[in-house]
Amino acid sequence: MFANRYTALIDACTLADTLRRNLLLTLAEAEFFRLRWSTQVLDETQAAIEQIRQRKGHTDAAENAARARRQMEEAFEDATILDFDTFLPMCAGLPDPKDTHVLAAALISFADQYARAREAQADALFDDILDIADTTQIGVKTKEAADGSIETTLWKPSPGTLSSPTPSPLNLAEPVPRSKR
Repeated sequence: MFANRYTALIDACTLADTLRRNLLLTLAEAEFFRLRWSTQVLDETQAAIEQIRQRKGHTDAAENAARARRQMEEAFEDATILDFDTFLPMCAGLPDPKDTHVLAAALISFADQYARAREAQADALFDDILDIADTTQIGVKTKEAADGSIETTLWKPSPGTLSSPTPSPLNLAEPVPRSKR
């Protein structure tokens, strides 16, 4: 649905609580957003789940926390952000120094998403350029002048070139004032 547009890096504080975790993972599974986390976030999440379960008196707290992590990793195999260590020095100085890994992972995630978007944009532009270059039909170029009139010229691109339209000796029409269109 929206997963192509939105990416969310989820921190441990949002994954530790069972209801919040289930809501976020359900929305990610329904493709409302693309889910991202780091192994450090998952380590913190696992530790927090274990601590919560121990406080509630569960004897299987460690196994339960490990199972929750394993299920998240299996359900969202492509969610883990790796190789963000180079960004850690740039993220120093946060109010909570323990959150530098979250910002660094978010920066890598954004950079990756930005690169994919630019690549898709470049591919689309390249396809348009090829279509224009391969066309051999006479086209009509119209341009609105500052005074509101429309200038129309015929042009034919040279095969295999990307030159700008060259006015043809044939002029389809004199500039037409905007009020007469």
